[in-house]
Amino acid sequence: MEQLTPRQIVEELDKYIIGQREAKKAVAIALRNRYRRNLLPNEFKEEVKPKNILMIGPTGVGKTEIARRLSKLVKAPFVKVEATKFTEVGYVGRDVDSMVRDLIEDSIRMVRVEKMKEVYEKSKVLADEKIIEILIPYPLKKKNNNPLEALFGGLEEEDITDTIDKEVILDKRKQLKDKLIKGELEDKIIEIDVEDNYNPTVELFSGLGIEEYNIDMGDIFGDLLPKKTKKKRVTIKEARKIINNQEAEKLIDMDEVVQIGIKKAEESGIIFIDEIDKIAGKDYGGPDVSREGVQRDILPIIEGTTVMTKYGPVKTDHILFIAAGAFHVSKVGDLIPEIQGRLPIRVELENLTEDNFVEILTKPKNAIIRQYQLLLETEGISLKFTEEATKALARIAYVSNEQSENIGARRLQTVLEKLLEDISFEAPCLETKEVIVDEAYVNSKLMANAYQKDISKYIL
Repeated sequence: MEQLTPRQIVEELDKYIIGQREAKKAVAIALRNRYRRNLLPNEFKEEVKPKNILMIGPTGVGKTEIARRLSKLVKAPFVKVEATKFTEVGYVGRDVDSMVRDLIEDSIRMVRVEKMKEVYEKSKVLADEKIIEILIPYPLKKKNNNPLEALFGGLEEEDITDTIDKEVILDKRKQLKDKLIKGELEDKIIEIDVEDNYNPTVELFSGLGIEEYNIDMGDIFGDLLPKKTKKKRVTIKEARKIINNQEAEKLIDMDEVVQIGIKKAEESGIIFIDEIDKIAGKDYGGPDVSREGVQRDILPIIEGTTVMTKYGPVKTDHILFIAAGAFHVSKVGDLIPEIQGRLPIRVELENLTEDNFVEILTKPKNAIIRQYQLLLETEGISLKFTEEATKALARIAYVSNEQSENIGARRLQTVLEKLLEDISFEAPCLETKEVIVDEAYVNSKLMANAYQKDISKYIL
C-alpha cells in the first residue's frame, strides 16, 4: 500500500474500469489515508476513523468492480454483501454481524495461503519423502519375540542378512528419488491416504435467534475426534500436490494465522454493502421486516463495535465500509440520519456513454471482445472485429439501454452473446479459420432488435 500513491491507484483501476474518475479518486484517497494512519503515533492512531464511502449510480457502471479491484490491488480482505439479505433482530434470516464473520473467514484464508507459500519448499521435500516411503517402505527392525534373544543376542547370520537387505532398499530409494526429481514418474498411479473433508457442523442458538456460526465439531472437540482418512488412487503428480498441502498445514501455526488474520481484517478489511437504497424509505407498519430496523442494526457495525466470532472478538472501528445503491425510487435522504453521517464521502457515478462502451469493449485487460476471442481460439478460430463493428456494437448497446432498462455495461454481454450466437454454435464445424466481424454483420444481426419499440403494452 505504501508504494502506491492515489494517482497510481487510479491508474491501476483504469486498467479494468472505464470512466468514473470521481469514484476512483475517492477510494484512492481512502486507501492512502489508511497508510498515513499507520504512520501516526499510537495515541492518535486509534482516533483516526476511516472515511466511509457512499456510491450512487445505476447498475452496471462499475460500483462493485471498483471496490473489488481495490481490494485485490492491496491484497486486503474483502467481502460483498447485499443489504436486502439482512433482517432486523427478532426475525429469522441473516443477522448483520455475519458480514464481519465473513470478512474474518476471508482474512484468515488469505493469511493461511501466504503462510503456506512460505513453507512451500520445506513441504515439497517432505512430500517427496512421503511418496518414496509409499513406493518403497523403509525397512523396520524386527522385534525380538524370543526373550532368550534379548539376553544372549540374535544370530549373526540374520544381522548380516538384514544389513544387506537395508543397503539394497536404500539404494533403490535413492534411485527412485532421482527419478522423482527428474519428473520421470509423474504419471505413475499410487494409493495415498487423504483426509475426509466432510465435517459435521452445528448451528448455535443465541437469545436473539439462530446465529450463523456453523462451528465445525472438530473445532469444539479438538483432538478428541480422530481425523477420518480415505484411500485415493492418483498419479504421483496429483499426489505431490495433495501431500504438499497436508505437510504445509502441519508446518504452519494456525493460532498465529488466526491472530494475524483478525488484525488484518480489523486494520485493512473492506466491506462492500450493495443495494443499500433498497432498505431506505419509510415503513408503514405491518408484520413485515422493518427496513429502518435493518438500518439501525447495520449502524453500530459501521460506527464501530465489537462482534463475537468463533475466532474471538473482532473490532469494526477501522474497517472501511463502501455502500452503494442506484437510488432510483428512494433518495439518499431516505436513509436514517445516523447512517448518512457514517457515510461522509458521497460519489455520484455517471451513466455510461457510447464512447465509454467502445472503450469497455477494447481497452481493459479483461475486455469482453478479448474474452470471446480467446474462447474461440480454443476451436482454432481467429475472431477479429473491425473498428466500425466495435462502434456499431457500442451504439446498439447504448440505444438499448436508453429504450429499455439501463443495465449499464452488462448490456454489452447481452449484445455480444446475441451477435456471436451463430458463430459460437457453428465454430467446431467451420471450414474457415478466420472470422471477421464488420459493421454490416453487426447491423444484420442486431439492428432490427435494437430499434424496435416495445409496443406490447399498447395492445388490448
